[in-house]
Amino acid sequence: MGLLFQNGGLLTTVQDAGRRGYQRYGMGVSGAVDVQSYIYANILVGNKYNEAVLEVTLLGPTMEFTSPAVIAVTGGDLSPLIDGVPCPMYRAVKVKKGAVMSFGAPKTGCRAYIAFAGGLAITPIMGSRSTYIKANLGGYEGRKLQRGDEIAFRKPFIEVKNLSRRVIKAPAFTGDCTVRVLMGPQEERFTDEGIHTFLSEGYTVTNEFDRMGYRLTGPKITHVTDGNIITDGITFGAIQVPDGGEPIIMLSDRQTTGGYAKIASVINVDMPFIAQCKAGDTVRFVKTDIKTAQDAFIAQKDEYIRLRELFDSDIPESRFSRYTVKSGNEEFNVTVERVE
Repeated sequence: MGLLFQNGGLLTTVQDAGRRGYQRYGMGVSGAVDVQSYIYANILVGNKYNEAVLEVTLLGPTMEFTSPAVIAVTGGDLSPLIDGVPCPMYRAVKVKKGAVMSFGAPKTGCRAYIAFAGGLAITPIMGSRSTYIKANLGGYEGRKLQRGDEIAFRKPFIEVKNLSRRVIKAPAFTGDCTVRVLMGPQEERFTDEGIHTFLSEGYTVTNEFDRMGYRLTGPKITHVTDGNIITDGITFGAIQVPDGGEPIIMLSDRQTTGGYAKIASVINVDMPFIAQCKAGDTVRFVKTDIKTAQDAFIAQKDEYIRLRELFDSDIPESRFSRYTVKSGNEEFNVTVERVE
């Protein structure tokens, strides 16, 4: 018993941390596009970081709970409702059997993540429960969810410890973001003018955006010769620039290799801002260095650990203090135990 879908929304799929270790064979990674929101959702309901969730894009599904559950909704605010009443986001919520979850008009962002305590009963393929639609692989029959689909929970309902404590401050997804990038690996394929344009101009997300990547439009980035290279590997967040001079940011369902020059890559901790962009949103790029990227990545991982310790701890809530630290575009909610 778990979920019965009355409709699947625009694009609702099962995703986890991705199908890793198979890119050498041409198999894409897939997995959640907004990794931070995905992990937050799992932490809130007490799951492991890599548990499968539902990834909802723009227009959400309608689904009935055929058994009680504890859930958390994170990511973009797509107006989640339970029995017609707004469902709080970034908070663990208990849902009764027979309740119906639906979504209204999108308010902020592009993708929401729904985690269920205990996980979803989806059979792993190549070590992952993620849906890779282009290969008709993984998730629920290798496709997006639709009317009549049923997904069971992997574990029967259990009470989640410290339910009222399980709250995280929601990031702000404004539709106009500036993200940090590491230049290269084919930076030398671009003129000085082209690099200056890339780092000083704004680019708009076109209608050609999906889980594979975002095609942007804006001032042309000039190459030394052309945008073609000998095909090599493509990472999450890599920015390709074809001959036309407009960037493409690669996401979770990206191909494993490509033959366009890559001017830079968005650093991991800033990728949630890209993942939550939709058509018409604006993206700007600013150059950073590897140490800054690594420090921000470590701070993010430390915050995940602190949140889990807070939510699972037997120490009374009154013994904790919370404050926010900022690293570039990203804010981290730091929680520490008071020392008497």
